[in-house]
Formats: sequence, C-alpha cells, structure tokens
Amino acid sequence: MTDLHIGENLGQANGFVQMHVKQLKHFINGEFVQTTGVEFFDLISPVNGQIYAQSPNATQQDVDYAYDCAKAAFKVWRRSTPSMRQKALLDFADALEKNAEQLVETQSIETGQLKHMIAAEEIKTSVDHIRFFAGAARCLEGKATAEYLDGFTSSIRREPIGVVGQVAPWNYPLLMAVWKIAPALAAGNTVVLKPSDTTPNSTLQLAEIAAPFFPKGAINVILGLADAGSKVVSHPVPAMVSITGSVRAGLQVAASAASNLAKAHLELGGKAPVLVFEDADLEKATDAISVAGFFNAGQDCTAAARVLVQESIFDEFVEKMVAKTKQIHCGLPDDETALFGALNNQRQLVHVKGFLDRLPAHAKIVTGGKQVTQYSGFYFEPTIICGLEQHDEAIQNEIFGPIVTIQTFKDEADALDKANDVEFGLASSVWTNDHSRSMRFSRDLDFGTVWVNAHIPLTAEMPHGGFKKSGYGKDLSSYGFEEYTRIKHVMSAYED
Repeated sequence: MTDLHIGENLGQANGFVQMHVKQLKHFINGEFVQTTGVEFFDLISPVNGQIYAQSPNATQQDVDYAYDCAKAAFKVWRRSTPSMRQKALLDFADALEKNAEQLVETQSIETGQLKHMIAAEEIKTSVDHIRFFAGAARCLEGKATAEYLDGFTSSIRREPIGVVGQVAPWNYPLLMAVWKIAPALAAGNTVVLKPSDTTPNSTLQLAEIAAPFFPKGAINVILGLADAGSKVVSHPVPAMVSITGSVRAGLQVAASAASNLAKAHLELGGKAPVLVFEDADLEKATDAISVAGFFNAGQDCTAAARVLVQESIFDEFVEKMVAKTKQIHCGLPDDETALFGALNNQRQLVHVKGFLDRLPAHAKIVTGGKQVTQYSGFYFEPTIICGLEQHDEAIQNEIFGPIVTIQTFKDEADALDKANDVEFGLASSVWTNDHSRSMRFSRDLDFGTVWVNAHIPLTAEMPHGGFKKSGYGKDLSSYGFEEYTRIKHVMSAYED
C-alpha cells in the first residue's frame, strides 16, 4: 500500500502552502463512507491556525451502520484461531511500518507534533505494540482442565467479548488508536472507534492500512464531535466501551456503559507527583524531569508536571531545572532540535493560559509563562512555577501543557501526604539512592505506576492504568489484553 486515500490533499506540514480543504469520510466496513448527515466542522492545524480539512459529525444512522457492520464481522472474526489473529496483526504491523513516512506527515499537520517525535515515539512504538498483542493472542492463560468436583471435569474458555465501542484522545492519536484496536482484535473482537474531533486523519489512515488483513467491518472509524462519541458509547450493541480521555468524559462513558450493563474500560487524567529527595543525583534527575515534564508540550497524562523537592535541596534543584528548561524550546514539525511542538488546539491554548491568569499572588513564574509569538500556531513556552500551595488549582488539576510546578516537602511523611493528595492516581516517580525508601514509596504511593529514578518510559509487557479518578482498566501487557476477553466455565459430567 503506497497511496493512502486519506493522505490526499493534506498539504505540507511546514511550508504550509494554502491547502485544498477536503471533506473527510467515515471508515466503515472496509471503505470510506460519506456521512448521512449534513453537519461538517473545520479541522484547524495547530501549526499555523489554518483550516486544512472538514470533518463530518456522525449521525445516529452512521453509528448504527458501523455497529451493524462490526456485528457481522464479529461472527467471522470470533471464530478465527489465535494463529490467524497473530498473522493478521503481524501483517498489519509490517504495513504500518512501510507507511510510516506518510503517517508522520499526516499527523504532524493535525497535531503540530514534531516529525521526529512521531516517528520514534508513535510509529515505532505502535508497530512494537501491535506485534506484542499479536504474540499475546497465542498466550491465553487459565486454570488447568481438571476434576475440581468428583465426577466432573472443568475447563476454562477465554473468549472475545464481542463488539467494542472506543473513544481515543488527541495527544497521541495514532498510538492511542493502536492501544484500543490491537488488543481488541487480538482477542477476537471487532471495534467501532471514534478518534478525537481534532485529530481524525492518522486514525483513518491507520484503519485503511489495517483493513486488508481483517474481515470487512472489523475496524470502523466514526468521526465527529462529543455528541458523536456519546452515540458510540451509549449504543446498545457494544459489550464493552473504552475511552482514554478526561475525567468528565470518563464519567459520562461509565454512566452510558452502566445503562446498558456493558463493561467499561477507562484511562483518564493524571497529576503525577515527582518526589525528589536530598540524596538523589540532581544532575540526572533534572535532566530526566525537564524532558518528562515538557515532552509533547506536556500533553501527557503521565507528564512529570508536579515536582515535590525536599526543602534542603530546593534552591539547588530549581536553579538546575530553570537552567535546563531555558535550553529547551518548542518548534515547527521539521525542527529536530526542538523538544516539543504546538499545543493541539485553540481550546487547549486558552485552557493553559487560564491556569496562569488565575495563579494566586503567592505563586511565582520563574521561567516561561507566555505564548510563543514567532509562530502563527498554538505554541507555548516551557514554564516553571514555584510557590504554589497544596490546595491551589494548578496543583490539584491537570493542566496538560508545558508547565511544571515545583513544591517543597519536609520529610517522607510530608512527601507522601502531598503526593497522594490529588484526585488522580495514574503515575508517579521517586528519586532517591535509598533502596528502602524507594520500596516504601512504591508500596504507599496511590498510583498505578511508580517509577524509581526515572519518569515516563513505557513498555508493552507492563500494564498502564491508574486508580481513583484516573479510571480503571489497564492498557498494554497481558493484563490489558485480558480486559478484552470474557471467561466461561465448562463443566462436563463423567462416569468412571
């Protein structure tokens, strides 16, 4: 596959000649399908604020058709063997790898991300994760078949759930779509996926790449605004609904799932504490935290956005962090010297600015704090804020921008109290050379991931997911794969 339909007429990401504005279509039953409605909305590139395409807002008829096709495909795909599913996913991964360059171009236009970052962190990682789930398809586990009750033999069947409704976010649109569809398909399910309204193109391209290797209707992509997402997750067909997104959206999805007794899988926001103790290697810590805090413009639920530093080293730590932050800059998609690109959309730029506008008098911006005006898009300086108190909005709420806050703590008890004193529970990190301390905090931090002397790396073999209002359910790993299966007990009577 060399000429992808959705990639046509999207223009150049950096030169940004005036682009032909095309109307996108849904991807249903293995082909691009015109909406049955008349409502379209503009897609605006965060690189320069220009309209580059228009997206349909799905009607109920569009969503019904997608689910009808997914139901039909499930009858076929559910009977595929693990080796068949593995082969299809491996072929899909190979095709994705071959089309990497065009995917990078497409996504850089709609997200403003750096091309080298998309290639390394989304394309390469997506290929790896698809291949992981291809292997997971052949490694189902369960209790041994045996006689647990005299006269009866029991066995466990692990089966696909059925049709799955999914909603993906805009911060890593390609990778998050893969996290949704790869485990679902590996387990024998079919999907109806709605990408974010601001970043549909790379997901459409992904579906087109995958389509030849799966039954028609196994992968369906519905476009639209929030109401289209509501139609997807509230529909009576899916046996499971899954979302990566905000707490507000997660609560709505959970309520919709409950009304249909569908299984819910929620990966929501985060406010990761980064605990730096006085015995930590400050050079290594500030190197890593400055990257983990500003990577992808801070638009990451696990970003190192909330740093807590022991009082005795606070001044030294801040000095080093400010120095390293001043060496970081945002840039256009082709800038290989930049750490991050644009904020995803105008709403997000306003959201980030709002936190700074509402800072209390006791807070201090020690570096950054302004929109970058040398570009015409939605760019913002890497920013550090000190002096905030635990109850302040910027400590308690997810900013999702290139902003890192730095607080102090007195001792271990104070550090733990402040770290856990947020409604989120997705990820955290501890920076110390004291092994016993790292083990205590790994136990006591109320977060789904605890990194020790690191922050933000992920691997397909380990689960990603949180506690509290960060949601429930795991992505990645065998645990994430099992989320997309159901367990059936088969008991057979026999006579000796």
